[in-house]
Amino acid sequence: MTYQVLLYYQYTTIKEPEQFAKEHLAFCQSLHLKGRILVATEGINGTLSGTVEETNKYMETMLADERFKDTFFKVDTAEEHAFKKMFVRARNELVALNLEDDINPLELTGNYLDPEDFREALIDENTIVLDARNDYEYDLGHFRGAIRPDIRNFRELPQWIRDNKEQFMDKRVVTYCTGGIRCEKFSGWLLREGFENVAQLHGGIANYGRDPKTQGEFWDGKMYVFDERISVEINKVDKQVIGKDWFDGTPCERYINCANPYCNRQILASEENEEKHLGGCSPECSQHPANRYVQRHHLSESEVAKRLAQ
Repeated sequence: MTYQVLLYYQYTTIKEPEQFAKEHLAFCQSLHLKGRILVATEGINGTLSGTVEETNKYMETMLADERFKDTFFKVDTAEEHAFKKMFVRARNELVALNLEDDINPLELTGNYLDPEDFREALIDENTIVLDARNDYEYDLGHFRGAIRPDIRNFRELPQWIRDNKEQFMDKRVVTYCTGGIRCEKFSGWLLREGFENVAQLHGGIANYGRDPKTQGEFWDGKMYVFDERISVEINKVDKQVIGKDWFDGTPCERYINCANPYCNRQILASEENEEKHLGGCSPECSQHPANRYVQRHHLSESEVAKRLAQ
């Protein structure tokens, strides 16, 4: 394992995010790193890959900067790069919650739970564990007993909470996400909405999975990640596959994007079913003129017709 994948964020003040992004991209490229970093006046959010030496140099440089001295880096070993290119982009906010009255996590956020305390919350009957991620992330893997909000995007979560408030308004609410950044604002928003007892998993699922005491216990399936790996293992105690193939419902942990570029829905599908359905999530997408699976495999009209007939 000569490579590392870093996942991190830091809420802090960056006065000129566009200029910072330009300079930071040059710095990352000088270290031959690849990944995706977002920069805003409220801070930085990144995930990148490189050799152990390169990524260690990156972390050393960041931690030496007063703005990022408290950054919590989640580090995974890898055999190769987890990204194809290096992007650093300026944004209005690090996570798109799109609130009219934004939350500053440095001023308002839920209590932090370390992995051991979070594990206790999972088995507490008086605690509601709420997944703050999107539906396709939950479907691949989640904490046992966690509530699945019916959302496709993070910005839909506040309205879903308001629509279902009566289910958990009087309960202790504990929330989690991949690396922790989404929960920073979301837990603060819950407090502002009137929830009195709110906590969040510090460092997210990524931190919980590598903790030597919890070892990912009570996590089912895999964790979805936004890089070339697509998913990573979390539970080292009693792993269970919970993902279901989009087409036949059999156990599956293989994600693909619908071959229709105008749909692009993420679905779990075996190689056999992807081939059978030409990569489409529906008959309409399988037959779409711009079907990427057909183009990628150079299928003739007769071969496409044959598979559609089957």
